[in-house]
Order: sequence, then C-alpha cells, then structure tokens
Amino acid sequence: MNVRQRWVSFLGRVLLSLIFIISGIVKLLDPAGTIAYIESAHLPLPQVAYVVALIVELGLGVALLVGFKAQLAAAGIAIFTFITALMFHSNMADPVQVIMFLKNITIIGGLLVVIAFGPGGYSVDHGKRFTVVE
Repeated sequence: MNVRQRWVSFLGRVLLSLIFIISGIVKLLDPAGTIAYIESAHLPLPQVAYVVALIVELGLGVALLVGFKAQLAAAGIAIFTFITALMFHSNMADPVQVIMFLKNITIIGGLLVVIAFGPGGYSVDHGKRFTVVE
C-alpha cells in the first residue's frame, strides 16, 4: 500500500465513522428524546434499542475510526444501518424518506468496501485484513 492509498483509506474510514459517532453523541445527550423517537416507530423495547444504538454508533463507530477490528465493526454497523433503514425510512411515498433510505444503503456500500479490503492505512490493525473464507 503506497502513501496515497494509506491516506485515502484512512480518510474514507474517518468520513464513514463520523455520521455514527456524531449521531451516537447526540443520542447520548438526549436519551429521552431518542427513546421517544424509537417509540414513535412502534419498535419493541425502546430502551434496549437505545442502548444497542449507543453501542453500535459510539463503540463500533470509534472502532471503525481508529481501525480496530475494522472489518467486524463495519459489518456490525452495516447490519445496524440496514435495520434502521427498514425501521425508520420505509415510507417510500415520502421523497425525504426515500433519500434517507438510499443514504443508508449508500453508507452500507462504503462499509462493504471496508469489509472486503480491510481497514487500509493508519489503523490500529495496521491494514491487516481479517479473512473468514477465501
């Protein structure tokens, strides 16, 4: 991996992780509002969903940012993002919700690149790929 690839892959990880970290901080600062929003979607166990969201957005978001177990973090975030797209952005009659759904799907695409190719440069994992099956 050359210097350009290290910096570009690092920047990609930073940009992918920011939306989750910032969203997690907002949720952390407003638990009542976040739980009310989850309840408005008629999801079961809103307090549990709140805790799961914090773990994914802050925990896995920071792991992705620093490149620690980045492929596993990206996989967890991708699953979470797909579920939230279905739960919160499924009203395809609303153009804003269509855009939000597509945004989530687009983010999943970026996460799939991390899953496929590893964390890239400047990561705690030192750019090592985790391979399940070749």
